[in-house]
Amino acid sequence: MQLGRVIGTMVVSVTTPGMEGVPLLWVQPLSKLNEPVGEPFVCADGTRMAGPGEIVTWVASREAALTLNPSYVPVDHAVVGLVDDTHIHQEDGT
Repeated sequence: MQLGRVIGTMVVSVTTPGMEGVPLLWVQPLSKLNEPVGEPFVCADGTRMAGPGEIVTWVASREAALTLNPSYVPVDHAVVGLVDDTHIHQEDGT
């Protein structure tokens, strides 16, 4: 599972067929400890529910193209879920 935090939204003036009405979000990838890792990127939000500040799960490549209806639209990353809470099990038993 890939985690990220939505840090902004994108508005486009022209969309490709199949992408009409699909929100585009700026997502900052996160480590398992919710720390920023790497550069932010744009995700298509197939859930149509994520907003700035929320933690989301995302997929890339072919899986991203399959998340939207119709399938195989030209996207590299897509939001597939919203995260309510995270809990990290530590090796020392806490």
